[in-house]
Amino acid sequence: MTEPQYSLDEIRLRLNELDDQLLSLLSERRELSTEVAKSKVQTSKPVRDAAREQQLLVKLINNGKEKYQLDANYITKIFHTIIEDSVLLQQTYLQNLANPSQSRQPVARVAFLGSKGSYSHLASREYFSRKNMSLVDLNCEHFKEVIKTVESGHADYGVLPIENTSSGSINEVYDLLQHTTLHIVGELTQPIEHCLVATKEMPLEQIKVLYSHPQPHQQCSEFLSRLDGVTLESCASTADAMKKVQQLSRDDVAAIGHAASGKLYGLQSIKGNIANQTENHTRFIVVARKPVEVSTQIPAKTTFIMSTSQQAGSLVETLLVLQRYNINMTKLESRPIMGNPWEEMFYVDVEAHKDSDNMQSALQELMKITKYLKVLGCYPTDNVKPVIPDVMA
Repeated sequence: MTEPQYSLDEIRLRLNELDDQLLSLLSERRELSTEVAKSKVQTSKPVRDAAREQQLLVKLINNGKEKYQLDANYITKIFHTIIEDSVLLQQTYLQNLANPSQSRQPVARVAFLGSKGSYSHLASREYFSRKNMSLVDLNCEHFKEVIKTVESGHADYGVLPIENTSSGSINEVYDLLQHTTLHIVGELTQPIEHCLVATKEMPLEQIKVLYSHPQPHQQCSEFLSRLDGVTLESCASTADAMKKVQQLSRDDVAAIGHAASGKLYGLQSIKGNIANQTENHTRFIVVARKPVEVSTQIPAKTTFIMSTSQQAGSLVETLLVLQRYNINMTKLESRPIMGNPWEEMFYVDVEAHKDSDNMQSALQELMKITKYLKVLGCYPTDNVKPVIPDVMA
């Protein structure tokens, strides 16, 4: 066996030095990304440049392979993260210029579902940390309270889950959007990492009661079906479920939630990765009393609601308008209109800026052929779709 050239302590010391260098270089690259955003203000160029990103990735992959014997997948994963960060950083800079009053707001009062540690709370922290804003947490017991807290002015923003890749749309939130005066001003997609948490390590057969919000119960239904004799109890949020387990302090109860959040309540993870889907993500929307100005240089989404006549082909006619103006629809959701039996309200997300020529023309046509239409918001898109380099296609 070949003896190592360096001792383990020497290797770890060198790794620490390299990690510090990487952090320094990443910081310098971020500063340059901001300079790129400043340059684009002068030139009015869009934030995303797919051709430039494609060329960069191909060059990096070729150099990494020839000079450093690095794998193409390894390089692509790292630089997809770096490019995503650069894009979001530039978007934030341009958005601050478009909304100067918000950029001067160092603290945001944010209403969300559940207590500290809920998935909505984690999403709130992630979203506003990107904007370098501190949070005043306003936890709410249900979605309607989130809406009312913002509408009344007690909160600046509300964060609401709108759909999940496993359990689908969150209908209660869609129904509330029918009647609120609030505007959608942002979005965030968060990975949801469900696990079982309890006061101490225990065999799964010992669990008699399992607490959580109904959505995680649904998203983990396959795992839960394999547990015998377990009673499922619903709570206002995953955080409230963990608080309940902490308060009961029994060795036969557990909760579904995030492992990091469980630690806030003195709980430990006893079983991870229990969701039906490995890739489990929830999309959240951010609502406020006033709409946000969106720079035309960044990718944007527009969300609107509409109702159509009950004649055959009415919905298809509206969708053909979007097709005619080359507007990509990313979401279509129908919900019943309260008080109007058999009538539905359609919620539509499109990848388009509300003030673009195509979107304005489409909205004008849609207003002529729908019974009701209202734009709920135009906001920066959170999903930075990675460019796949030609060498990996």
